[in-house]
Amino acid sequence: MALIAGLTGQATVLVCGASRGIGLALCEQLLARDDVHRLFAVARQATGSEGLRSLALQYPSRIRLLDCDARDEWALAALASTVGAERPHLHLVLCTLGVLDEGPARAEKSLAQLDMASLQATFASNSFAPILLLKHLMPLLRRQPTTFAALSARVGSIGDNRLGGWYSYRASKAALNQLLRTASIELRRLNAQATVLALHPGTTDTQLSRPYQANVPNDKLFDTTFTAERLLALIARHGPADSGSFLAWDDQPIPW
Repeated sequence: MALIAGLTGQATVLVCGASRGIGLALCEQLLARDDVHRLFAVARQATGSEGLRSLALQYPSRIRLLDCDARDEWALAALASTVGAERPHLHLVLCTLGVLDEGPARAEKSLAQLDMASLQATFASNSFAPILLLKHLMPLLRRQPTTFAALSARVGSIGDNRLGGWYSYRASKAALNQLLRTASIELRRLNAQATVLALHPGTTDTQLSRPYQANVPNDKLFDTTFTAERLLALIARHGPADSGSFLAWDDQPIPW
């Protein structure tokens, strides 16, 4: 199966959030494919990641490690310039950025726990960084088949919210969904072969989810390899006709 809908040759791919968890697993699986010619692995400390350095030793001519803090728009502009100088087009961009309870970002359980610092930090990573990444990479997505897929979360669904809590995280993922949906409309006008997707990866055993895994059934807690496999299969099945969709790892649509 082709990496993305409509692709007939080899692909150039960029993964942002590549140094650990789902992002690193995606890099491993992408490099194992014969149809991925070049992979840009982007993270705040990509060059310091043991996992990415190991991949660079294994695939020295196919992977480029790029340090970039996606919360810094100047850094995103520099990233786009660097990538564009090497490749005129990106066939697939995968954004795995996300924060739940790290630094000033908090997994609030009540209104009383909300504060400006937590809200701003959560939105900066979960909403603003992914859409600004898309903004700066737009010149590399204007022709040929291309897919931009970002990890959202089921808890970002307003229609599916029955438990409450996690104010900042829920709201930031809902904002991301709207931003991606809106971008999909604009990108469709610029490139009829473009696809934008918001994807829920399922509960995966990563640093983000570990404090909250106690009540997750064993068969609903995925390892990163399984999640990466399912996400790539999902992306391969959905092309321009599905652009702007919000989909779960099992290919089921999620209500907005």
